[in-house]
Amino acid sequence: MKFLGINAIFHDPSAALVIDGEIAAAAEEERFTRRKHGKEPVPLSAWELPEQAAAWCLRQAGVHPADLDAVAYSYDPSLVRHGGGADRDPNWEDLRTTYAYRAPAFLAAALPGLDPARVHFVSHHIAHAASAGLAAPYGDSAVMVCDGRGEATSYLAGRYRNGELTVLAEQDLPHSLGLMYEEVTEHLGFHRSSDEYKVMAMASYGEPRFLEELRELIRPTADGGFRVAPITWTDYTKPLRQGEPWTADHTDLAASVQLRLEEVLLDLARWLHRKTGERRLTMAGGVALNCVANTRLLHDGPFDDIWVQPASGDAGTALGGALHLAQMYGEPTAPMTSVALGRGWDDEELRALLNLARVPYERPADLAAAVAEELARDGIVAWFQGRGEFGPRALGGRSLLAHPGNPGNTKRLNDVKGREQFRPVAPMVLAGRAAEVFSRGPLPSPYMLFVHDVRPRWRERIPAAVHVDGTARVQTVDPADDPPLARMLAEFEARTGLPVVINTSLNTAGRPTVDDPRDALEYFGSAPVDALAIGPFLVRRGQVFAS
Repeated sequence: MKFLGINAIFHDPSAALVIDGEIAAAAEEERFTRRKHGKEPVPLSAWELPEQAAAWCLRQAGVHPADLDAVAYSYDPSLVRHGGGADRDPNWEDLRTTYAYRAPAFLAAALPGLDPARVHFVSHHIAHAASAGLAAPYGDSAVMVCDGRGEATSYLAGRYRNGELTVLAEQDLPHSLGLMYEEVTEHLGFHRSSDEYKVMAMASYGEPRFLEELRELIRPTADGGFRVAPITWTDYTKPLRQGEPWTADHTDLAASVQLRLEEVLLDLARWLHRKTGERRLTMAGGVALNCVANTRLLHDGPFDDIWVQPASGDAGTALGGALHLAQMYGEPTAPMTSVALGRGWDDEELRALLNLARVPYERPADLAAAVAEELARDGIVAWFQGRGEFGPRALGGRSLLAHPGNPGNTKRLNDVKGREQFRPVAPMVLAGRAAEVFSRGPLPSPYMLFVHDVRPRWRERIPAAVHVDGTARVQTVDPADDPPLARMLAEFEARTGLPVVINTSLNTAGRPTVDDPRDALEYFGSAPVDALAIGPFLVRRGQVFAS
């Protein structure tokens, strides 16, 4: 059976296709339109339907819209309770609901042949929950969904048993940990609904000086929920405009909010564990992308294992919606084993594009060795391989790579990308070597969703991979899952003695991650990158300029 999932209305418009219980394709619309998160410059009244992503998913699998058994739309307008107080613009709630009711007709127009009667509304948090509980590598689990908002709630806690979800707790709006974190993100000079990770990074520079006050304002409740009182952030610090320098007050506020979030999530997890007795927890929702909190939950919480959906933001609800319908129709679902669910190009297609662009290139006998040699010489390499990643992390499909032993390479990569200098970059490491270099976080860690302590004797050897607090957001690489990337890491270690390469997403600030090879060539032409490894081909900056 064939199920398409669609996320629209909020941000991160996306589509995902599940066939016979297997995830066949998933992609965000931003990778096609080049508008990050499906937002600016699109006005709120025209947030995108993921037409291109949906059409591509179907083409990728050779499926016609008429062949779909059902389509999940990850928002149920019948569940909206007006006047919840969570929207700054009271007209936005009505607009969102009206748009949702018309979504079946919009989708039928975008995908000719689709019967609009096959479009089903799946509530936002049920879709999030399915993206975790039905995609995890194990069967039964407790599940937590925490984000800014769904139709009328901001949190769901429950249990998956034999593929069936039992909801045990929900938190009504306006109380929302996600919206609280968005508010402080905006107060600190960032984009409120996509830059929360910057606050997480900034928190490492501060002390939780305002924690006691926040404990009074943000409190768990005995029924498995929480209350968030209205918070006047100017009582703590003056607001920052984008690009303004921050002070100790700002870093201390970030540290206080981050720590209070961790504490409340721990309380919620303990309540859920008491209710379910499950050993394993699965998580989704935007708050689940907070890798510092995830590690705290695993380290100090009651669960033995935690699996976080790699596309935990709203994009993941397209996947969860499709998995939820598959389960509804009696289709067993297979675990998610990779995020390489987006577009890919074969070698001849890439060669034709390079020839069309008249770019000098070579085809090394051993691409991994050639890239490792460039990195060992302290070059920066754009790595464009295989299918694009689904979700916000670059995990070796569309990555920007550099030598971890040069302490200046964090600044260098941030300069290339045009982003804030306090933000860390992440190490990728062969799975078999990870425990030698990193501790505390879970291993393996293939999706970069937890932080790990860098062992003291390695901190001076890989300084560019170490955040100011001595941690790193690690990606482990299994040779069975990604042979080219694993070979490159092995070749780099053979040259440098370091089993680690630092990695960040192949993009610049405010732009989506590179997806199409044309995007990769444009990036290479405009950014100070020394080489582009695109499929089996290598483009060197020196050769391009020499020609």
